[in-house]
Amino acid sequence: MQMKAWCRSDVGCVRAHNEDSCMAQLLPDGGLGIVCDGMGGANAGEIASRIAMESFVDSILKTVGQRPEEQMRYALEVSNQEVYCYGWEHPECRGMGTTLVAAMVLGRDAYILNVGDSRTYSILNGQIRQITIDHSLVEELVRMGQITPEQARNHPRKNIITRALGTERVVEGDLFVHPVQPGERLLLCSDGLSNELTDPELLELAAVGEVEEACKRLIDAVLVKGAHDNVTAVLIELQHNAER
Repeated sequence: MQMKAWCRSDVGCVRAHNEDSCMAQLLPDGGLGIVCDGMGGANAGEIASRIAMESFVDSILKTVGQRPEEQMRYALEVSNQEVYCYGWEHPECRGMGTTLVAAMVLGRDAYILNVGDSRTYSILNGQIRQITIDHSLVEELVRMGQITPEQARNHPRKNIITRALGTERVVEGDLFVHPVQPGERLLLCSDGLSNELTDPELLELAAVGEVEEACKRLIDAVLVKGAHDNVTAVLIELQHNAER
């Protein structure tokens, strides 16, 4: 299958710095998208997200030809160590961390890995489905039946994540193997997007037009709502080989 990919990020209307990092890149046999949402004082969040993104992508490119699952897990291990060590070597950044969600599409499968609450959605045939599962307090409360998904959207502690990259020596990510179809789009985003837009809104904005235009529509829709956080979107479109 042929692919198109695009990414867009904005500082939003409230924050002074953009602590999100993103990238969309075509590979020799597929494509790669990644979103990282950093956290930490003294601008450490933007440093953490940038280091994580760059080291993850570099590791993927250096291990082309290996089993995709091994590539993804190795890249996570390397990027976690890079962020963790940087934090210890720079006291002003101690304790910094970042979420990470990455999707590598090879052939008819997408290998999707996440740590934290940045997400990947599948958009196909007029429907949207969240593939990743948030590592967050409200997700645990929903899973235990203590709150509903609707209550989770407005919960006062919805920004508390239970897992992050770079805060500990070792991190565990969830890896999903998702079969892809021609015409499908994969949307990767930070919580600055998913917290502001409902699934129907995400579907309406991301499903039509060129991926570049769709990314811009998503970001602009959040800015209209006040964009209380940094907001980032990566959109990957799968096409028939004959399409251009």
